[in-house]
Amino acid sequence: MRKRSSNFTSLAGSLLLAHPAMKDPNFNRAVVLLSAHDDEGALGVVLNRPTGQTLGDLSDDFAATSLGDVIVYQGGPVQTDRMIICGISLHPDGEGLRLHFGLEPEKAEALRNAHGEELEMRAFLGHSGWGAGQLENELKHHTWAVSAIPGDLLLRPADESLWRGVISNVGPEWQLLANEPDEPERN
Repeated sequence: MRKRSSNFTSLAGSLLLAHPAMKDPNFNRAVVLLSAHDDEGALGVVLNRPTGQTLGDLSDDFAATSLGDVIVYQGGPVQTDRMIICGISLHPDGEGLRLHFGLEPEKAEALRNAHGEELEMRAFLGHSGWGAGQLENELKHHTWAVSAIPGDLLLRPADESLWRGVISNVGPEWQLLANEPDEPERN
């Protein structure tokens, strides 16, 4: 790994919220949880693209375990043939979330059995990724808004309303944009 430049600020543990004008179907009104970010790139998963399937629907191996009911999300356009299992819970101090990212099925099941309702399990097909400097360039062009993770994130629906609710708290200009119709010319 290269040495970080002194002016680099990692956004790992933050949410990226797609600008409303982004038309890429992979990221239109997407909420991306960044799990890693350094000067070599960034990696995250889209939180508001449920597939309507569970791990049990995808594999009989999961159906027979406590992970069978875990909802599967489209995590992003990169490596969509690979599954990422995550455990998400409130941090013990109540500030932010604790993320267990990229769990092996056995470890995911053990965590779920140990923590029960306190730990929400999610599975993601694929992920979202950026190469060195790519995310920083997109941020300069206001492609994304950055947000801290709201404490009630796990209580919110995992659909477009998640994007609308979180981006509205980033700032007044983002709140106005969040309430714009998809096609203003049809307004």
